[in-house]
Amino acid sequence: MIKKITESLKEFNWESAAFTLWRITIILVLAWVGLWLANMLLEKLRQRLLRSSVESDEPPSESGKRVDTLIRLIRQATSITIWLTVMLVVLREAGIDIRPILASAGIFGLAIGFGAQNLVRDCISGFFFILENQVRVGDVAIVNGTGGLVERINFRTIVLRDLAGVVHIFPNGTITTLSNMTNDWSGYIFEIRVAYKENTDEVIKVMQTVGTELKHDPAFGALMLEEPEIFGVDKLGNSSVVIKGRIKTKPIRQWMVGREYLRRIKLAFDAAGIEIPFPHQTIYFGEASKPFDVQIIEKMKGGANGSNNI
Repeated sequence: MIKKITESLKEFNWESAAFTLWRITIILVLAWVGLWLANMLLEKLRQRLLRSSVESDEPPSESGKRVDTLIRLIRQATSITIWLTVMLVVLREAGIDIRPILASAGIFGLAIGFGAQNLVRDCISGFFFILENQVRVGDVAIVNGTGGLVERINFRTIVLRDLAGVVHIFPNGTITTLSNMTNDWSGYIFEIRVAYKENTDEVIKVMQTVGTELKHDPAFGALMLEEPEIFGVDKLGNSSVVIKGRIKTKPIRQWMVGREYLRRIKLAFDAAGIEIPFPHQTIYFGEASKPFDVQIIEKMKGGANGSNNI
């Protein structure tokens, strides 16, 4: 037994083994250098994305989470690619035929691709959602017709919570329409209805005065980007004249400012005697139940006739 081992060691090509070991060492060193360069480039990319986010007035906390998510995904993909390549090259240098491995990996990957194509589609869509910064956590968005506050953005899903507290989860690959209501700035559209007898020019002056006072308010003025825009008479309705306008505010502040503006408009209209019309209805049930004003008139006439008789 010892003799066979000795003969095997004599026949072993030590020079070739040393050369193979040397090449494997070089491959591992190159892989380590490649990972180091990739991490360095990714760090520079991270700093650049953060600077771009700051220049676009994105909140630092949200920009940091978005950029870190992107960099982590790219780093993981880079590491997996490099180490898989290194493993295959090392096996080939060690004299192992890697063609069956590649064939098996191809068949396995094909099966995974067919079974998880929706998952891959969702992840790719999520990657571009985050990369292009189409929507951020804290935005108010309408996704496939459903509106709500964006609570989470993942590579596979977007999570919304509506005003009633209901959580809506949308796989990224199924999103066909996405409307961001709080990107850079927000707008509150209002339609003020006044009676036909009112002078619309005077009404607009009152509305502009209220808007100017609101812009100079210490609490609400800081949330507004400019004074309210009064577009003018927008519609002649069945019972009212519609005056339309818009308030531009900081993101997600449009509803707070808009409600305060409408409150002040109501008070200003009351002070100026401007009528805000509303629907009226009269219910009539025939002679058995005459309208209230008719009953009053008949009673008054009856009373007068009784006095004359006296």
